[in-house]
Amino acid sequence: MAGKSRQRGISFLTLVFILAVLGGAGAVVMQTLPSFLEYQAALKAINKAKSEATVAAVRASFDRYAQVDDITSIRGKDLEVTKNGEQVVVAFNYQREFHLFGPAWLLLKYAGTSNPGR
Repeated sequence: MAGKSRQRGISFLTLVFILAVLGGAGAVVMQTLPSFLEYQAALKAINKAKSEATVAAVRASFDRYAQVDDITSIRGKDLEVTKNGEQVVVAFNYQREFHLFGPAWLLLKYAGTSNPGR
């Protein structure tokens, strides 16, 4: 009689644990993904708005882009508009909080600066 062969695979409890971890990570990603997409839209908007001549025009232009792209976390008044030589530099920073469960929260801090020379 041949020796006993070893069984391979994962146990049911291990499978349940792995699925719970993947489900929790998926829930966090699903909550934070729209916030990240909004951040990317804000970066595009400041790069378009920086071509305006005055600070007020940059802020108004950003507000127009924000309305089209549904950017709600920041407004034109929240932008930091400066000059670096002859180039206009537009920057912003903000944070978003997401309730996970019980007393647990996730805080994401976003900061962006317009690309120089574009």
